[in-house]
Amino acid sequence: MSRTGMITIGKVWLVAGLASVLAACAAMEGGTTTASTAWPTATDVVATAPAFTPAGLQALDARLKEAVDKNEVVGLQYALVKDGKLVAFNTFGAQSISGPAVTEDTIFRIRSMTKPVVGVAMMQLWEQGKWKAEDPVTKFLPELGNLKVATKADSITEGLVPANRPPNMNEVMTHTAGFGYGLSAATAVDKEFQRANPHAQPNLQAAMNRLSEIPLLFQPGERWSYSYTVDVQAAALEKITGKTLGDYLDQNIFTPLGMNDTAFFLSDEDYKNRLATVYQRNAAGEKEVFPDGYSFTIRNHHESGGDGLTSTTHDYVRFIQMILNEGTLDGKQILKPDTVKVMMTNHIGDTKGVFGGAGFGWGGAVKTAAPTEAAPAPTGMYDWFGIDGTWMWIDPVNDIGFVGMIQRRGNPGPGAINLRGESQQLVYKALAK
Repeated sequence: MSRTGMITIGKVWLVAGLASVLAACAAMEGGTTTASTAWPTATDVVATAPAFTPAGLQALDARLKEAVDKNEVVGLQYALVKDGKLVAFNTFGAQSISGPAVTEDTIFRIRSMTKPVVGVAMMQLWEQGKWKAEDPVTKFLPELGNLKVATKADSITEGLVPANRPPNMNEVMTHTAGFGYGLSAATAVDKEFQRANPHAQPNLQAAMNRLSEIPLLFQPGERWSYSYTVDVQAAALEKITGKTLGDYLDQNIFTPLGMNDTAFFLSDEDYKNRLATVYQRNAAGEKEVFPDGYSFTIRNHHESGGDGLTSTTHDYVRFIQMILNEGTLDGKQILKPDTVKVMMTNHIGDTKGVFGGAGFGWGGAVKTAAPTEAAPAPTGMYDWFGIDGTWMWIDPVNDIGFVGMIQRRGNPGPGAINLRGESQQLVYKALAK
């Protein structure tokens, strides 16, 4: 799965090295650029910095590097794109403690950043008329036809009532269907998720069979709760297309976009040499390796639509640039422009509960609030993140996208840099007025 290939964003070749970008800005303002056929290096500079102040980009770079220098993360890589051009692409630290440096080829567990990818796949099927928002999920997954709802937070046996109706596809696409997730043990439903563990089943059909036995947290459509629904989307996709999730994504998203290092399973070589290690902090505040829960080299788990992919910064930048380009990259149309707009529209109205108080589109959060100093992105920003630290956001108003890659689970410790929040603040501070 190694990558040495050639990549473009629109008509502009990806380039690395912020220092070279800033130098080129001073020397080449308004000048022309040339394309390189190799993986981008400091010699492949395109003068894109006029959209940002050099001092602002330096502040962004310095703050992200500080997280590595202060030992808050072992390694970090980020990319910033605007107007179809890569403005900054920088790397700090190592893949693991005392391990090799992070490089352009480093692979990261993107976990829940798998969800927007599955969202795009589902939008392709929506575009083709294969499902509608009002369709009951049982149209595709009849095994979910007899769901029960837990009316007591501390019990899945007392107070169970039948679901008023099956969740519809809009609810499945927006985490309002009522399913749990088991990320905590806050309720009896979450504890049952942990015990029954749909995630550990050998395929998505087996996962749906197990899911059908677990009560809902609430009646479908009643509220928002982060949930297992993207794996429900993935199971529906398999029923609709007759393909496995992995095969569908590879044929319809990864191959057309040149995302050659994005996959559910890694080769032994890539697992050992290119995959960054996830760390968490123990009670003493020390880093320790977070257990995988399963090995990417042993195919004893299903292709999880909610958290199963590994990827590179390069690949995910291509994915978000396709969205910024309203569905097309390098002449390959993944979605129609109107479909992208529907995907990035809030589909939950005034329903509250989304992290940060946002709305929710089909595949990711949609910002509904006006920009503030603390959250400067405009209304309409589309974003998501992964539990192992990766994050991305897409600003269609200013044609800006950002991808950040780290591998850190859980609490980063007191006083740690808020990488997701501060990186966004610094990007907008750097915009030339």
